Amino acid sequence: MARLGFFVLVFSFVFYMAGIAASASTTTLTPREYIVASCKATRYPALCVEYLSGYANAIRKNEQHLAQTALSVSLSRAQSAAAYIAKMTRVRGIKPRERQAVKDCIENMGDTVDRLSQSVKELSHMGRAGDEGFMLHMSNVQTWVSAALTDENTCLDGFAGRVMDGNIKVAVRRRIVHVAQVTSNALALVNRFAARHRAAIPTEKP
Repeated sequence: MARLGFFVLVFSFVFYMAGIAASASTTTLTPREYIVASCKATRYPALCVEYLSGYANAIRKNEQHLAQTALSVSLSRAQSAAAYIAKMTRVRGIKPRERQAVKDCIENMGDTVDRLSQSVKELSHMGRAGDEGFMLHMSNVQTWVSAALTDENTCLDGFAGRVMDGNIKVAVRRRIVHVAQVTSNALALVNRFAARHRAAIPTEKP
């Protein structure tokens, strides 16, 4: 028994020290180092760091601020792309098939902007982890950002195939692929924020 108690004490001490080390490693990071470390959870970490490092001091090593900023950046990029693509229906020499694909893409990007805008508002109004309704709000944000990413990919699908090859396709793909990458990163950081704080919500006992 005494031996068992000794091992329990040792393991408890090890886990305690591991917890302190993990906490200390986060605490000692500079704001930019925090961004770099957080962006490792995304599919496009270099792009993530590029767009978020400028907001490092505003984010203040706060996961909710990080997710909020990533969504705001994604929304801004989507709005810019939507405005650019809206002008492409007036390009001289555009083919009927291309014009239709552009129109469909304009609709897709309009949906993307709406969903990302909803997500930004939802995340800014929600309380802290553990508050009532926290995960409901998080679920809404995750659903909307995922749908925005689907809208962006649907736009790209409209230009699939060699028959659509040309300057219009190249221009659209360049913009939308970039937005999709930024949105993918935002979704990864939102999912990371939700996963880390899901455990903070007390479960109801039967």
